[in-house]
Amino acid sequence: MDRPNLYKGENFLPEPAQLRSRQKRIRLKAAGLALFGSKGYKRTSVDEIAVKAKLAVGSFYQHFRSKRQLLLVLMDELLESLNQLDLRPKGAPDIREGLRRFLARAFSSDVRYLGAYRAWREAVITDPALAKKDAEIRVWTTTRVYTAFSLLRQLPGARNGVDVNALAEVMDGFFWNLLGQAVTVSKADLDGWIGAATHLIFHGLFTDAAEVAGKRKRQN
Repeated sequence: MDRPNLYKGENFLPEPAQLRSRQKRIRLKAAGLALFGSKGYKRTSVDEIAVKAKLAVGSFYQHFRSKRQLLLVLMDELLESLNQLDLRPKGAPDIREGLRRFLARAFSSDVRYLGAYRAWREAVITDPALAKKDAEIRVWTTTRVYTAFSLLRQLPGARNGVDVNALAEVMDGFFWNLLGQAVTVSKADLDGWIGAATHLIFHGLFTDAAEVAGKRKRQN
């Protein structure tokens, strides 16, 4: 399933070709991420983004028509980072450890865009077009979670009769909620939540015998 095209139906300015202009665009995106994360969407102004990027306000409008367009660009980058995430289980001492590493890789990509996601959650409440795009995002991410779980169920020790689709919907909601709160929690707490998600997913998909087998592998 192709990832949602957040640019569809939007009148974006073309990306710059010159190196100096591309560097300004990067500075504007970094400033937007920081301010969206600390102040939210509504309380962040274009003027503030330009000041933080150490650029004139006019420079902002050479790259984006509005802060809404900047937010769309940042969210599109988040989706692309998720799109590049390899869903196949990686080699690990046991299945649980492999699952934990997978979740850690996923959140290492997400955490860079915490500011964008905080602003996105705020913006979709009052913007029907963004709300529609958000619904498309959730369908796409749930499908990817379903794919990852389906691949895991091919491993030894998987439970029979698991409603993988329902589990994927629940965990996708958990992941997005966790991402929305991660901007205000410590790394230790975030690691703890990843550990809790690992526990829930593992016991949802695998039998106790699989856990025992994993412990034996670690001990050996």
